[in-house]
Order: sequence, then structure tokens, then C-alpha cells
Amino acid sequence: MKVLVAGATGAVGGALVPALVRAGHEVVGTTRSPAKGERLRAAGAEPLVLDILDARATAEAVTRVAPDAIVHQATALTGTGNLKKFDQEFALTNRLRTEGTDNLLAAGATRFIAQSYAGWPYAREGGPVKDEDDPLDPHVGKEARQTLAAIERLESTVAGAGGLALRYGAFYGPGTSLAQGGNVADAIRGRKFPIAGSGAGIWSFTHIDDVATATVAALERGDAGIYNVVDDEPAPVSEWLPELAAALGGKPPRHVPAWLGRLFVGEHGMNMMESTRGASNAKAKRELGWQPAWPTWRDGFRRGLGEVRG
Repeated sequence: MKVLVAGATGAVGGALVPALVRAGHEVVGTTRSPAKGERLRAAGAEPLVLDILDARATAEAVTRVAPDAIVHQATALTGTGNLKKFDQEFALTNRLRTEGTDNLLAAGATRFIAQSYAGWPYAREGGPVKDEDDPLDPHVGKEARQTLAAIERLESTVAGAGGLALRYGAFYGPGTSLAQGGNVADAIRGRKFPIAGSGAGIWSFTHIDDVATATVAALERGDAGIYNVVDDEPAPVSEWLPELAAALGGKPPRHVPAWLGRLFVGEHGMNMMESTRGASNAKAKRELGWQPAWPTWRDGFRRGLGEVRG
């Protein structure tokens, strides 16, 4: 297929574009930075400078490219930030998830795939691991309500148009903030990422290379709907964070009481620390025929972190 990848120079694009090329697809990758065009050419893609928030430019570009499929990976994420200002720091990403999605869908393509997230949005009730039929959190922390609304709108819009929304877990591996030299990795190694409160919040991870292979599988054989793209082992913060710190060459994380954690990371940050739910990958395995190359973060943290890509 001829595939237009929106946001092709981000963390996902760095792994996805080469994976699509290896699978035999013709790739056109968008970037907002002309300087990043050579990186896309080196990966085997045709670069296209485009801001998908510009509806007219997006319509003209998609008409000119005439892709068989669009893969929407455009975000504006920078890694660590102020969790008490979560919505403010995700404001541009939320626009890309709403206005950007609308603009790309309006331009038209036979298949449409978009990035969503499984890391914290599931309702914090019932069992520790959720599937795609389980509800999202009706009581999300006040700092993240706009971001959850953008995720919900993206998913309903994409699924309603016959597309696929892929709920990725927390990224790690080359090119991510959890690579050697990444800003979150540096914070963890420097003991600036403590376990707050119980540390019982369940997280699901996805190695960036598994993000790429699952997305290729979804492109080639996925039916419309929502899919969790995560590894096999959701785990509490109190379990994975010390192992990640050790893998990064750091000391064990500090522990702080919940009241102190709430002062620094707010309600949403403490939800992530104490009560967030993990995600099941059973549907993606069953319906996409996908198997993660890194089935557990335990092995991935030890051997698969890699470096930040230049």
C-alpha cells in the first residue's frame, strides 16, 4: 500500500517508517520540520512538510499523495513535565488528536489508523487488567480531564469512520524518553521519580519496536475498532520502577507518602501511582496475529532500552 504516516519523525515514526518499508509499503511521512526530511529519506520514506492542524493544506497534501492508508501518529509529547499541569502540557497533542484527526479523515483514505493510549484512561475499579470493552475512567483526575476527552473523541471518531484506534502502553526503547539518555530515564536514574504512596497503580508497557510491528499488522489485516497494544505483563509501579532504575544504572527509587506526592504531582499523578489499571493484549494477539518481540518489560528493560536517536 501507499501509506501516509502523519507525525513520521516522532518516537513511533522512528520505528514505524522502517518497519513499513521492510514490509514492502510505499511510505510518505509528514513532519513539521523541513530539517528532518533527510532522516525520513534515509529510512526509505518520501518526506512531506505538513501541519495537520491546517485543514486546507492537509486536504491538498492528501489529495496530491493519494494514499491507500493514513496512519496518524502526530503528537507533541516531550517526556517529563508537570503532572499538575497535565492538560496544559498536552494541549497541542489534544488538538492533534481532535482537529488533526478530523482534518486527516476529511481528506480521505481507504484505511485509517490512529494512535491512542492505554496507560491510564481505564476506569479504576474492578480487576487490575482491562480489555477494550471495559469503560474508561469517569472520575479521572482533574488535571487530565481535557486529555481524556481528546482520547475519547479520537477513538469514537476513528471507529465511527471505520478506522482503527491503537491504545499503546507506555513507550520504552530507542528514541523514547525511556531510552538511555532520555529525559524520563535520566529523572529515574537521578532518583527524581519516586514511588509515591502505595505504588500499587498498574502500568502496561510497549517496546517501541512492538508498537511498530503491531501497527503494521493493524494496517494489513485489522478490522475496525479499538486494540490494546501492550506487553504481556501489566505490573504495579512498586515492582517495575525499581527494576527500571537498576537497568538504567541508578539507585532504587525513593519512597514518599501519598500526601507529599499529591503536593507535587496532583490528583492525576497519584491516580497513576496508586490506582490506575493495566491493559490486556489478548484482542491484538487474536485478531491481528501479533506477538510482541518483548513480551515482558522485565527483559525489555534489561536488554531493549537502547539510546535516544539523533
